[in-house]
Amino acid sequence: MKLFSRFFFAAVLTAVLSIPAAFAQQSDTELQASVQKALNNSSFKGVRVSVQKGEATLTGSVDLYDSKSRADKKAAHVKGIVGVRNQIEVAGPDVPDAQLQDKLVKAVSWDRVGYRTTPFNAISVGVQNGVVTLGGYAWGPTDAASAVGLVENTKGVKDVVDNITVNPPSPMDDGIRQATYRAVYGFAMLNKYAIDPAKPIRIQVSGGHVTLYGAVDTQADKDAAGIRAKTVSGVFSVDNELQVANQPSEKK
Repeated sequence: MKLFSRFFFAAVLTAVLSIPAAFAQQSDTELQASVQKALNNSSFKGVRVSVQKGEATLTGSVDLYDSKSRADKKAAHVKGIVGVRNQIEVAGPDVPDAQLQDKLVKAVSWDRVGYRTTPFNAISVGVQNGVVTLGGYAWGPTDAASAVGLVENTKGVKDVVDNITVNPPSPMDDGIRQATYRAVYGFAMLNKYAIDPAKPIRIQVSGGHVTLYGAVDTQADKDAAGIRAKTVSGVFSVDNELQVANQPSEKK
């Protein structure tokens, strides 16, 4: 029995010692090489990597915020990396805030046109010192991610704050959205707002509560949209935040 135990122990020891080196804990130098390999792409040519105690620090510069964001994700997915400090600077062109905001508002408004979800997205854009803050509501995660990706790939954007609220799945709310859309756009004096798909009356629904966003030409159009929305079965309340051209925003 003792002889068997001795041979058994020797066999186990041999098996342990023969475990491939890939399963052993990697050194910081090895991890740094792995991260650099993961970032072996022209969009990351200005990025430098250092690793200490398994934490990767990314420095240097890139042309687009999207490259900074992707570098972070690629580094985090390297096996053995326990954390990422992203200190990469976005060194693209400096674009005046007002000019950048106008460009992004138009781009986000047109985003997802053709997917029939545009009227149900009310995503806001704010810019300060090149930092873009996205807010408002998106019908689903795909719409929200699409808006964020569009902004991240725009030159002049230095950072992105994603505060978009994604509506949770709700068959009831989806039914109300479609019914409200038909009630508003099916009304003769309001169907003109369907001509430009980037500037519709935005219909936000949450738990049966409807909020109207966007801009209309006259106070009469705003009032009509609110009244039409209130006629929809299942709607608990309507918050009319439509803006009238050349007038300050006023809830009604």
